[in-house]
Amino acid sequence: MSIDPGVLLRRAAFRMDPERAHEAALRALQVGGPALAAGASWMSKRDGSVGQQLMGLDFPGPVGLAAGYDKYGRAVRAWGRLGFGFAEIGTVTARPQPGNPRPRLFRLPADEAIINRMGFNNDGAAVTARRIADARRGAGAGIPIAVNIGKSKVTPLERAAEDHLASFRLLRGVADLVVVNVSSPNTPGLRELQDRDHLTAILGALRDEDASMRRIDARAPMPFLVKLAPDLPDAQIEDAVDLAGELGLAGVVLTNTTISRDGLIDPGAPVASEQGGLSGPPVRKRADEAVRIAARRAGDDLVIIGVGGIMDADDAWQRLASGASLVEVWTGLVYRGPLIARDITLGLMQRMRDEGVSHISEVTGSALAG
Repeated sequence: MSIDPGVLLRRAAFRMDPERAHEAALRALQVGGPALAAGASWMSKRDGSVGQQLMGLDFPGPVGLAAGYDKYGRAVRAWGRLGFGFAEIGTVTARPQPGNPRPRLFRLPADEAIINRMGFNNDGAAVTARRIADARRGAGAGIPIAVNIGKSKVTPLERAAEDHLASFRLLRGVADLVVVNVSSPNTPGLRELQDRDHLTAILGALRDEDASMRRIDARAPMPFLVKLAPDLPDAQIEDAVDLAGELGLAGVVLTNTTISRDGLIDPGAPVASEQGGLSGPPVRKRADEAVRIAARRAGDDLVIIGVGGIMDADDAWQRLASGASLVEVWTGLVYRGPLIARDITLGLMQRMRDEGVSHISEVTGSALAG
C-alpha cells in the first residue's frame, strides 16, 4: 500500500524541532521541487470562477498565505506555484531584529494547533524590500504580494507611526497591498496600538504618505488593511471597522493569534501553557465570529480577509459565507502540507458546482442574509 508523500514529509518534519522544520520547509520552497511542479501544473488549469478583482488587484484564487510563515520573503516565487491566490510576507519592521529567544514555536498535534512567540524576527524593511524585488523580476510571483508591517520592538509606542512610515517608504515599491499588524501578542505593548487614537495616527500617516508620493510618481493608491486580534471585544472590532472606513482603508484582516487557551482538546499538553499566540482550529470559532461582526458593520465598504483555523474547504466556505472575500492559511500548511491552497480551492470549486454557485463572490456573506 502506497503512502501519501505529504504524510511522509509531515512525519519527518514532526521529528524535528518546530522552528528548524519550518526553516527547512522554506529552504525547500526556495529551490523548488516536485510539489512546486504539481502546483504550477494545476495553476495553468485554474477555473475563472474563483478569480476576483478586489482592491484594484487580480486575485486568481481566494486562498492566501497568512503573515508569519514567510517572514523574510524568501519564498515569494513559490506561493503562486503552490496554488495560493496571494501571499502576505512578514511581519516586517523598520529595523532588523532577531525576535524572542528560542524555543519560541510549539506544536499541539492533538489540536492541529501552534503556539508561537516569535517576536517579529526579520531582516528589516530595507533587506526584505530588496529580496521581494529580486523575486518579482522575470516571471515573478504571479500573484498579489501583501507586506505585513509592524512596530520595531525598540521603538516606543508614541513613535509607532514614524516607525511604520519608515518601513512603508522602503516597501512601497514592491508591495501590492500593505497590512498593518497591531495585534500580535508577542511584542510588548503592541496591542495597545489597536486603540482608536493610536490606529488613527498610524493609518492616517500611511495614507497621507502614500497620497504625497503618488503626486510624484502617479501610482495607483496603495490598498491598506489593518490586522486585528480575536481577543478584542465585539464593540472594539466594530470601532476599528468604523475607523478603517473613515480613513479610507481597503479592508481588515481578521484575526491574528489568540492569547486564550479556550477550546483546546488537550489543555494538559506540555506546551499548552507556553506563552505566545495560539493558532489553528481552537481559534476558528472566534475568528469566524469576528468576521461576521466586521462584515455586518462594514457592508460592502471594506474587503475582509478571514484567517484563523482554516484547514480545509469547509472551513474556507464558512469563513467566506460569514463575510470574508478572501481567506488565509498558516497553521494548515504545517498539518495539511504544502498543497493546502490547491486542495482548498479545488474543494471550494466542487462545492460551488454542487450548490449551483457560479462565482466565488456569491459565497461571500451568504450566511448573513436575513
